[in-house]
Amino acid sequence: MTEQLSTGAETEVGRARPRKEDARLVTGQTTWTDNITVAGMLHMALVRSPVPHARVDRVDVSAALGEPGVIAAFTGRDLAEGLGSLPCAWPVTEDIVLPDHPPLAVDEVRYAGEPVAVVVARDRYAAADALEAVEVDYTPLDPVLDLEAALDDGAPLVHAGHGTNRSYLWPLDTGEDYAAVRERADVVLRRRYHQQRLVPNAMEPRSVVVTPLAASGEYTVYSATQIPHILRVMLATVTGVPEHKLRVVAPDVGGGFGSKLQVYGEEALALAVARRLGRPVKWTESRSEAYLATHHGRGQVQDIEVAAAADGRLLGLKVDLLADMGAYLMLVTPGIPILGAFMYPAIYKMDAYSFRCTGVFTTRTPTDAYRGAGRPEATFAIERIMDDLAAELGVDPIELRRRNWIGHDEFPYASIAGLTYDSGNYEAATDRALDLFGYDALRVEQRERQRRGDRVRLGIGVSTYTEMCGLAPSRVLRDLRYAAGGWEAASIRMLPTGKVEVVTGTSPHGQGHATSWSQIAADVLGVPFEDVEVVHGDTRSAPQGMDTYGSRSLVVGGAAVHGAARKVVEKARRVAAHLLEAAEDDLDFSGGVFSVKGSPDARRTIQEVAFETFSSHDLPDGMEPTINAEQVVDPDNFSYPHGTHLCAVEVDTETGRVAIRSYVGVDDVGRVVNPTIVRGQVHGGLAQGIAQALYEEAVYDADGNLVSGSMADYLVPAAPDLPDFVTDRTETPATSNPLGAKGVGEAGTIASTPAVVNAVVDALRPLGVTDVTMPCSPGRVWETLREAAAREEGAA
Repeated sequence: MTEQLSTGAETEVGRARPRKEDARLVTGQTTWTDNITVAGMLHMALVRSPVPHARVDRVDVSAALGEPGVIAAFTGRDLAEGLGSLPCAWPVTEDIVLPDHPPLAVDEVRYAGEPVAVVVARDRYAAADALEAVEVDYTPLDPVLDLEAALDDGAPLVHAGHGTNRSYLWPLDTGEDYAAVRERADVVLRRRYHQQRLVPNAMEPRSVVVTPLAASGEYTVYSATQIPHILRVMLATVTGVPEHKLRVVAPDVGGGFGSKLQVYGEEALALAVARRLGRPVKWTESRSEAYLATHHGRGQVQDIEVAAAADGRLLGLKVDLLADMGAYLMLVTPGIPILGAFMYPAIYKMDAYSFRCTGVFTTRTPTDAYRGAGRPEATFAIERIMDDLAAELGVDPIELRRRNWIGHDEFPYASIAGLTYDSGNYEAATDRALDLFGYDALRVEQRERQRRGDRVRLGIGVSTYTEMCGLAPSRVLRDLRYAAGGWEAASIRMLPTGKVEVVTGTSPHGQGHATSWSQIAADVLGVPFEDVEVVHGDTRSAPQGMDTYGSRSLVVGGAAVHGAARKVVEKARRVAAHLLEAAEDDLDFSGGVFSVKGSPDARRTIQEVAFETFSSHDLPDGMEPTINAEQVVDPDNFSYPHGTHLCAVEVDTETGRVAIRSYVGVDDVGRVVNPTIVRGQVHGGLAQGIAQALYEEAVYDADGNLVSGSMADYLVPAAPDLPDFVTDRTETPATSNPLGAKGVGEAGTIASTPAVVNAVVDALRPLGVTDVTMPCSPGRVWETLREAAAREEGAA
């Protein structure tokens, strides 16, 4: 249940405060991992395979050892004894094929960019130059690229020892039998959609610095990571360094988008080399390395079928998914498409749901989490086919959705996929979006332009989404075979002078936790916002945590901060009651002040209580001399933000150019702590979702080489490429956490991609186009139009 955070006159929660972090960030007073310099530090560089699939016949590093500045060089065999396989924490089925993943390849390379040797030198330039001296002999093997062909009998194998390219088959069948539902349907519509591979492009590249303390056998690992606590556990597992001898620090981290939700070979190698040499070691990736070696996102073929009644009411949904794992299963690779399994039914009611996901190995860079992680893919497919179904039935796409969505008076609602949606109001968000967008007027304009046969066509796209986020309930994660839990920890330290330290297990990398957590704590404790400091990202100073991903930080980590602060108030109440010679129940607490009911002049501030506790001169008998507190939160449900996004595009039918004319997004993210941060998160998400729709794609040639391996070939949109966004919010508080908050970090990405592609298809549907494969670049749109015209001519 949502509870009031403060009884003060003006609450911090809900205020659009500027971020505490920003002054330091924009003035360059930051500590990125690559900024860290330690006395005696060495630099590590990696020899990477130039071929996508080959047997490694020989690796000779001897010549590199003679290069200027080189201290050491190692092959995979040299380091094999001290390094285990990189971890996969999500083996989604009992019979999953889970190959070993050595940090350095030994006998075979399975994607272009896989490392085969390490060179260590006095500076990064000497290390990079010496890579040319390492000799590697390869015997090329056949690439594995096509997901369907990879499953054929006799197909080349990525991991020959396992005898198959299938990693797993994960099924989910709920409700009635789909085949029976399909039989009674008036309309059955089947589509195939493609989710192209995407390359994460965080502003800060990956980087790691390892400093050994020889006397005690301890190591400090500085890493540009989203997950310092998880990384610590996994590095201990991979390297054999005892966990209590490892300290992991995530200093300032310049974005992640899921790409830093990972345990990378370079982190394990840096630790292994530092242990071997007894010297500090640094590695920082180049941007071209990032395109090859940082995990990719998406990469799916989606076959989706809906069965519906003549009036458009959904009866059943069937999804067959081929998911590209890449060459290895990384930290949560197999589980990413499984997260989407629960979101294909989206906000709609139906009688039957059948889902199958087949994970397939290919000779490409491994895939893993990318902003939204399975849920954007699911939302794209269901929202695309809803628009296609509307066109098939001759129904307005908004009206079709209204006939099928869950009503606001039906919450909590048990979805066909097995989730319990706790709150929502799809009608309110949609009505607000339609009003801001001018939907009816745009439809009138569209019809008039079609009647005139305009060269530039107007298209209108709809996306009504929900998502499961706040990845948390540990028992649910257990049932999904995820190795870790989903709890989060926080502690509150009241300092003697009345200032406050909030220690959080979340690890921000652009989300504004220092600001939001300060607002939450300030409200509960009744202290000034400026008096709160947030400590994070260091397993020594913040030893408990499950880190930041999946839009979980506020709804789980923020709830932990709230709970710890409430405990502080209750501890302080006992001290204040003793000092005021009153019963605890006779005290009011408002604005940071304890006062006796009926005697408002008898009062103590929480800061005074903090000092009295520090001095311990007059505490209640038997009370420990502290009002500090901690809280570990493990919610019993996810949170479910939702919204309606509408996009208008103009498509030039002669050039294929797509221009976004207007974009409106109305989201319901529950109770908002800081509106400015929410707007920033939504805008950033929209940029990445639109980027998938129109711009970005990791392209491989027929041999398995990445040909879009730099920003010269991989198109990342900049601000001038994006429209002005009109955003707004409705609010239905979540019931799964005391803040009433829902996640927001991925909402824009999830909603925007289908809205844009639906708009492009809507513009071209009168010309015979029913789909445009992403990204909807001018060349691809133009080619799609030519193919549609050829079909029309053939039919004539």
